[in-house]
Amino acid sequence: MGVHHVHERVLPVPGAEAGRLIDGLSGAGDRLWPHPDWPPMRLDGPLAPGAAGGHGPVRYTVAAYVPGRWVRFAFRGPRGFDGFHEYTVHPLGADRTLLRHTLAMRPRGPARLTWPLVYRHLHDAVLEDSLDRAERACTGTVTRPARWSRYVRLLRGLIR
Repeated sequence: MGVHHVHERVLPVPGAEAGRLIDGLSGAGDRLWPHPDWPPMRLDGPLAPGAAGGHGPVRYTVAAYVPGRWVRFAFRGPRGFDGFHEYTVHPLGADRTLLRHTLAMRPRGPARLTWPLVYRHLHDAVLEDSLDRAERACTGTVTRPARWSRYVRLLRGLIR
């Protein structure tokens, strides 16, 4: 069983502006990752290939990075997460850009249970919150803010 999850948002800004959101990931002025509601994304150095880190129990290494366009993180944990997640920028014209997050992995071992029961729901919530942050950073508001499901609220309560 393979996992392929895509979350995306059209932003009313040029591609370069959306790309700056990717470039700021894990930095002091990060306007894309949804902290403080979620564990912060931290890397052991600047956003560049080879930088290692993660958020909460999810660990990864920057596998590829094209400034302003694309960053891919290869999973190192939790155990059984074999794959990657990435942010990409897709210009749709002079003043419209699609910001996309893709997660692709093949869960094995314990992840065959933890992914569908726990991580999938938290992943979906954190990514929608991330895209809300992107929209707010670009427009000052969010047209349709994401809402956490009861199950996500329950999981977050259990984790605390």
